[in-house]
Amino acid sequence: MSKKEHSNQTHRRGFLAMIASGAAALGISMVGRPASLMAEKRQPVYGDHPAEEWFNRIKGKHRIVFDATGPHEMFPFAWPKVFLLTNSATGTPEKDNSVVVILRHSAIPYAFQSALWAKYKFGEVFKVDDPATKAPSLRNPFWQPRPGDFKIPGVGSVEIGIDQLQQSGVMFCVCDMAITVYSAVMAQNTGQEASAVKKEFIENVLPGIQVVPSGVWAVGRAQEHQCAYCFVG
Repeated sequence: MSKKEHSNQTHRRGFLAMIASGAAALGISMVGRPASLMAEKRQPVYGDHPAEEWFNRIKGKHRIVFDATGPHEMFPFAWPKVFLLTNSATGTPEKDNSVVVILRHSAIPYAFQSALWAKYKFGEVFKVDDPATKAPSLRNPFWQPRPGDFKIPGVGSVEIGIDQLQQSGVMFCVCDMAITVYSAVMAQNTGQEASAVKKEFIENVLPGIQVVPSGVWAVGRAQEHQCAYCFVG
């Protein structure tokens, strides 16, 4: 090796050492990191709230979130079923999909036991009729529905109860902010303490339904977990 080549390599090593030293001072590793740095940037950092862990269950090949802001007839439950059926028909079994249904705003009654529907007349307040009687419902019509409760023209009876959809892997959550507001209104209308009524609401959330800080928070988390968005309305 000539003196000139040796000198060039020495200068080059010195230059690289200077760059590496400067990078280290900024807390950056220069060796073997570009891809991992990009991955770390894309990976959200979450806290330890139970709802965060719940959203980590989203791992399906096809992912979608249904944003239910009101009763909207049977659509908050029929559309998840249609999504599963048509994905199954095109080669992806139900359990290989991830479906999230967010019950927020005036759709939150669907997250509660029938006892609350009877006590607070949810059917009358939220304009939900019993599919059998056609009168304001005194039960949650989508929790353990009766045979023949729901029929679709051209299809017939469909199993779109919350419990039935949960068996197919559908994930349901409910907005705590809406629970806070509506329970306070119910408390005011019935002369009760708001905190007591909210406690009653929370205690009557259906099995398997996750309470989330807010519905809009849940919409954001679902999309961060790569769910396509579908508004139910």
